[in-house]
Amino acid sequence: MTTTITVIGGPTALLELGGLRILTDPTFDPPGDHPVGPLTLTKTVGPALSPADVGRVDLVLLSHDQHPDNLDRLGRQVMSAAPLTLSTPEAAERTGVTPLRPWQHHEVGRLRVTAVPALHGPPGCEPFVGQVTGFVLTGDGLPTVYVSGDNASLECVELIAGRFPAVDVALLFGGAVRTPMIDDRLTLNATEMVTAARLLEARQVVPLHVEGWTHFTENRADVFAAFSEAGLGHLLVSPAPGRSVPLGLPEGRSSRVR
Repeated sequence: MTTTITVIGGPTALLELGGLRILTDPTFDPPGDHPVGPLTLTKTVGPALSPADVGRVDLVLLSHDQHPDNLDRLGRQVMSAAPLTLSTPEAAERTGVTPLRPWQHHEVGRLRVTAVPALHGPPGCEPFVGQVTGFVLTGDGLPTVYVSGDNASLECVELIAGRFPAVDVALLFGGAVRTPMIDDRLTLNATEMVTAARLLEARQVVPLHVEGWTHFTENRADVFAAFSEAGLGHLLVSPAPGRSVPLGLPEGRSSRVR
Protein backbone atom coordinates (compact mmCIF):
# COMPACT_ATOMS: atom_id res chain seq x y z
CA MET A 1 0.00 0.00 0.00
CA THR A 2 1.71 3.17 -1.21
CA THR A 3 1.62 6.48 0.65
CA THR A 4 0.61 9.29 -1.71
CA ILE A 5 -0.14 12.99 -1.59
CA THR A 6 -2.28 15.19 -3.80
CA VAL A 7 -1.81 18.94 -3.39
CA ILE A 8 -5.16 20.67 -3.85
CA GLY A 9 -4.24 24.28 -3.09
CA GLY A 10 -3.26 26.54 -0.21
CA PRO A 11 -3.00 24.40 2.96
CA THR A 12 -5.20 21.66 1.51
CA ALA A 13 -3.76 18.30 0.52
CA LEU A 14 -5.07 14.75 0.38
CA LEU A 15 -2.74 12.29 2.08
CA GLU A 16 -3.35 8.57 1.55
CA LEU A 17 -1.62 6.74 4.39
CA GLY A 18 -2.25 3.39 6.04
CA GLY A 19 -5.47 2.86 4.10
CA LEU A 20 -6.91 6.24 5.18
CA ARG A 21 -7.73 9.27 3.04
CA ILE A 22 -6.65 12.27 5.13
CA LEU A 23 -7.40 15.89 4.24
CA THR A 24 -5.46 18.83 5.68
CA ASP A 25 -7.09 22.24 6.34
CA PRO A 26 -9.95 22.02 3.81
CA THR A 27 -10.30 25.08 1.54
CA PHE A 28 -12.38 24.72 -1.62
CA ASP A 29 -13.85 28.20 -2.23
CA PRO A 30 -13.10 30.01 -5.51
CA PRO A 31 -10.88 33.12 -5.56
CA GLY A 32 -12.33 36.17 -3.84
CA ASP A 33 -12.39 38.29 -0.70
CA HIS A 34 -12.84 36.87 2.79
CA PRO A 35 -13.54 39.32 5.67
CA VAL A 36 -11.79 38.51 8.96
CA GLY A 37 -12.81 41.08 11.55
CA PRO A 38 -11.36 44.41 10.39
CA LEU A 39 -9.25 42.68 7.71
CA THR A 40 -10.08 41.32 4.28
CA LEU A 41 -8.02 38.39 3.03
CA THR A 42 -8.02 37.92 -0.74
CA LYS A 43 -7.69 34.51 -2.33
CA THR A 44 -6.14 34.61 -5.80
CA VAL A 45 -6.02 30.93 -6.84
CA GLY A 46 -8.81 28.37 -6.60
CA PRO A 47 -8.46 24.69 -5.69
CA ALA A 48 -7.17 22.18 -8.22
CA LEU A 49 -9.89 19.70 -7.23
CA SER A 50 -13.50 20.09 -6.12
CA PRO A 51 -14.91 18.20 -3.12
CA ALA A 52 -16.57 15.82 -5.59
CA ASP A 53 -13.20 15.23 -7.26
CA VAL A 54 -11.63 14.40 -3.90
CA GLY A 55 -14.28 11.85 -3.01
CA ARG A 56 -14.18 9.93 0.25
CA VAL A 57 -12.42 11.54 3.21
CA ASP A 58 -11.81 9.44 6.33
CA LEU A 59 -10.07 12.04 8.48
CA VAL A 60 -9.64 15.82 8.47
CA LEU A 61 -6.63 17.38 10.18
CA LEU A 62 -7.61 20.97 10.94
CA SER A 63 -4.80 23.18 12.24
CA HIS A 64 -7.33 25.88 13.20
CA ASP A 65 -10.81 27.03 12.24
CA GLN A 66 -10.67 30.79 12.76
CA HIS A 67 -9.05 31.90 9.48
CA PRO A 68 -10.70 31.43 6.05
CA ASP A 69 -7.41 30.63 4.33
CA ASN A 70 -7.35 27.43 6.41
CA LEU A 71 -11.05 26.64 6.59
CA ASP A 72 -13.56 28.27 4.22
CA ARG A 73 -17.25 27.86 3.46
CA LEU A 74 -16.98 24.83 1.17
CA GLY A 75 -14.24 23.42 3.38
CA ARG A 76 -16.63 23.44 6.32
CA GLN A 77 -19.08 21.38 4.29
CA VAL A 78 -16.38 18.82 3.49
CA MET A 79 -15.32 18.73 7.14
CA SER A 80 -18.92 18.22 8.30
CA ALA A 81 -19.30 15.25 5.97
CA ALA A 82 -16.11 13.54 7.20
CA PRO A 83 -16.49 10.95 9.99
CA LEU A 84 -13.68 12.48 12.09
CA THR A 85 -11.95 15.86 12.36
CA LEU A 86 -9.13 16.51 14.82
CA SER A 87 -8.23 20.07 15.84
CA THR A 88 -7.66 22.43 18.77
CA PRO A 89 -9.86 22.69 21.87
CA GLU A 90 -10.91 26.19 20.68
CA ALA A 91 -12.01 24.79 17.33
CA ALA A 92 -13.89 22.01 19.11
CA GLU A 93 -15.90 24.56 21.11
CA ARG A 94 -16.93 26.38 17.93
CA THR A 95 -17.44 23.48 15.52
CA GLY A 96 -17.90 20.27 17.50
CA VAL A 97 -14.78 18.55 16.14
CA THR A 98 -12.66 16.24 18.28
CA PRO A 99 -10.15 18.24 20.34
CA LEU A 100 -6.52 17.38 20.96
CA ARG A 101 -4.13 19.32 23.17
CA PRO A 102 -0.40 19.25 22.39
CA TRP A 103 1.06 15.75 22.80
CA GLN A 104 -2.36 14.11 23.10
CA HIS A 105 -3.07 11.43 20.48
CA HIS A 106 -5.97 9.70 18.79
CA GLU A 107 -5.92 6.25 17.21
CA VAL A 108 -7.50 5.92 13.76
CA GLY A 109 -7.16 2.48 12.24
CA ARG A 110 -3.44 1.68 11.93
CA LEU A 111 -2.58 5.32 12.52
CA ARG A 112 -1.74 7.28 15.66
CA VAL A 113 -2.34 11.03 15.26
CA THR A 114 -0.49 13.15 17.83
CA ALA A 115 -1.21 16.85 18.20
CA VAL A 116 2.00 18.88 18.40
CA PRO A 117 2.73 22.51 19.33
CA ALA A 118 2.34 25.31 16.81
CA LEU A 119 2.44 29.09 17.15
CA HIS A 120 0.77 31.24 14.48
CA GLY A 121 3.13 34.21 14.86
CA PRO A 122 5.60 35.62 17.39
CA PRO A 123 5.47 34.71 21.10
CA GLY A 124 2.44 36.34 22.72
CA CYS A 125 0.35 36.33 19.55
CA GLU A 126 -2.24 33.84 20.80
CA PRO A 127 -4.80 36.42 22.03
CA PHE A 128 -4.86 37.87 18.50
CA VAL A 129 -4.62 34.77 16.29
CA GLY A 130 -5.99 32.02 18.54
CA GLN A 131 -4.93 28.41 19.02
CA VAL A 132 -3.22 26.46 16.24
CA THR A 133 -1.98 22.88 16.19
CA GLY A 134 0.25 20.67 14.10
CA PHE A 135 0.10 16.89 13.83
CA VAL A 136 2.47 13.93 13.64
CA LEU A 137 1.18 10.70 12.08
CA THR A 138 2.83 7.41 13.02
CA GLY A 139 2.07 3.71 12.79
CA ASP A 140 3.78 0.34 12.59
CA GLY A 141 5.22 -0.08 9.14
CA LEU A 142 4.18 3.45 8.10
CA PRO A 143 6.29 6.50 7.31
CA THR A 144 6.25 9.22 9.98
CA VAL A 145 4.52 12.34 8.65
CA TYR A 146 4.59 15.82 10.22
CA VAL A 147 1.89 18.35 9.28
CA SER A 148 3.01 21.74 10.55
CA GLY A 149 -0.18 23.78 10.27
CA ASP A 150 0.29 27.55 10.36
CA ASN A 151 3.36 27.47 12.59
CA ALA A 152 5.93 30.28 12.77
CA SER A 153 8.03 28.87 15.62
CA LEU A 154 11.26 26.95 15.11
CA GLU A 155 11.26 26.38 18.88
CA CYS A 156 8.08 24.32 18.40
CA VAL A 157 9.79 22.37 15.62
CA GLU A 158 12.73 21.63 17.94
CA LEU A 159 10.35 20.21 20.56
CA ILE A 160 8.68 18.04 17.94
CA ALA A 161 12.01 16.78 16.60
CA GLY A 162 12.97 15.79 20.13
CA ARG A 163 9.96 13.48 20.39
CA PHE A 164 9.82 12.27 16.79
CA PRO A 165 13.35 11.90 15.44
CA ALA A 166 13.88 11.30 11.73
CA VAL A 167 10.56 12.38 10.26
CA ASP A 168 10.08 10.78 6.87
CA VAL A 169 7.77 13.38 5.32
CA ALA A 170 7.29 16.97 6.49
CA LEU A 171 4.31 18.93 5.19
CA LEU A 172 5.55 22.46 5.92
CA PHE A 173 3.23 25.47 5.69
CA GLY A 174 5.13 28.61 4.66
CA GLY A 175 4.53 31.82 2.76
CA ALA A 176 5.96 34.20 5.39
CA VAL A 177 2.44 35.53 6.01
CA ARG A 178 1.98 39.10 7.19
CA THR A 179 -1.12 41.12 8.03
CA PRO A 180 -1.51 44.66 9.44
CA MET A 181 -2.75 43.18 12.71
CA ILE A 182 0.72 41.97 13.85
CA ASP A 183 4.02 43.45 12.72
CA ASP A 184 5.75 40.11 12.31
CA ARG A 185 5.57 36.95 10.24
CA LEU A 186 2.69 34.59 11.06
CA THR A 187 4.18 31.53 9.30
CA LEU A 188 7.66 30.27 8.42
CA ASN A 189 9.64 31.91 5.65
CA ALA A 190 11.56 29.82 3.13
CA THR A 191 14.85 29.94 5.02
CA GLU A 192 13.10 28.82 8.20
CA MET A 193 11.48 25.97 6.29
CA VAL A 194 14.99 24.78 5.44
CA THR A 195 15.94 24.97 9.12
CA ALA A 196 12.78 23.07 10.07
CA ALA A 197 13.62 20.33 7.56
CA ARG A 198 17.09 19.99 9.06
CA LEU A 199 15.79 19.90 12.64
CA LEU A 200 13.34 17.16 11.71
CA GLU A 201 15.90 15.25 9.62
CA ALA A 202 13.12 15.09 7.05
CA ARG A 203 13.61 12.75 4.11
CA GLN A 204 11.00 14.56 2.01
CA VAL A 205 9.41 18.00 2.30
CA VAL A 206 6.11 19.02 0.77
CA PRO A 207 5.65 22.82 0.80
CA LEU A 208 2.03 23.81 1.41
CA HIS A 209 0.23 27.13 1.88
CA VAL A 210 2.99 29.09 0.15
CA GLU A 211 0.91 31.00 -2.39
CA GLY A 212 -2.61 31.82 -3.52
CA TRP A 213 -3.36 34.70 -1.12
CA THR A 214 -2.34 38.35 -1.22
CA HIS A 215 -1.20 38.42 2.42
CA PHE A 216 1.62 35.97 1.64
CA THR A 217 5.02 37.65 1.17
CA GLU A 218 6.82 34.62 -0.33
CA ASN A 219 5.88 31.95 -2.85
CA ARG A 220 6.87 28.53 -4.15
CA ALA A 221 9.83 29.95 -6.08
CA ASP A 222 11.28 31.35 -2.84
CA VAL A 223 11.01 27.90 -1.23
CA PHE A 224 12.78 26.20 -4.13
CA ALA A 225 15.52 28.87 -4.12
CA ALA A 226 16.13 28.50 -0.36
CA PHE A 227 16.31 24.70 -0.45
CA SER A 228 18.53 24.76 -3.54
CA GLU A 229 20.92 27.25 -1.95
CA ALA A 230 21.11 25.04 1.14
CA GLY A 231 21.90 21.98 -1.00
CA LEU A 232 18.59 20.37 -0.03
CA GLY A 233 16.60 20.78 -3.23
CA HIS A 234 16.41 17.00 -3.55
CA LEU A 235 14.14 16.89 -0.47
CA LEU A 236 11.32 18.83 -2.08
CA VAL A 237 8.22 17.13 -3.40
CA SER A 238 6.04 19.67 -5.16
CA PRO A 239 3.70 18.01 -7.65
CA ALA A 240 1.41 19.90 -9.96
CA PRO A 241 -1.81 20.68 -8.06
CA GLY A 242 -4.35 17.92 -8.47
CA ARG A 243 -1.82 15.22 -9.34
CA SER A 244 -1.21 12.33 -6.93
CA VAL A 245 2.42 11.34 -6.29
CA PRO A 246 4.01 8.69 -4.02
CA LEU A 247 5.69 9.75 -0.79
CA GLY A 248 8.11 8.48 1.79
CA LEU A 249 9.43 5.03 2.38
CA PRO A 250 7.60 1.85 1.40
CA GLU A 251 5.27 0.55 4.06
CA GLY A 252 6.99 -2.11 6.11
CA ARG A 253 9.44 0.26 7.77
CA SER A 254 8.62 0.85 11.42
CA SER A 255 8.27 4.46 12.57
CA ARG A 256 10.88 5.54 15.09
CA VAL A 257 9.33 7.40 18.00
CA ARG A 258 11.22 8.57 21.06
